[in-house]
Amino acid sequence: MSVLGNRIKHLREQASLSQKRLAEALGISNVQLSRYETGDRKPDPDTIRQIADYFDVSVDYLLGRDTPSKPSPDLDDPELTILFRSLQSASPEIREETRKFLEFLMEKEKNRKPGDPQGYK
Repeated sequence: MSVLGNRIKHLREQASLSQKRLAEALGISNVQLSRYETGDRKPDPDTIRQIADYFDVSVDYLLGRDTPSKPSPDLDDPELTILFRSLQSASPEIREETRKFLEFLMEKEKNRKPGDPQGYK
């Protein structure tokens, strides 16, 4: 079995999905998925990307090149870089409060109507 096949099977089983159900979600046949998992066939690049998106992992992970999580976003914004570096050294309590506050702000933004002012008031 290939690394790709092993990882697809592992992710599918971890999500408690049958081959049939995952194949339907991906728009491929059950036989195709079975062959991917056993390593008899290799999916095309678009299918690999679709599988990675479905399980929220990186393509590199599926191919055996890194860990399960998607790569970190590119932090070209210096303010975000400073913020994330500050959080790395913050206490668990500060991290939790920051997470809660961010959730509050995101919920507030989600409920904002067009024309409403942005930001925290």
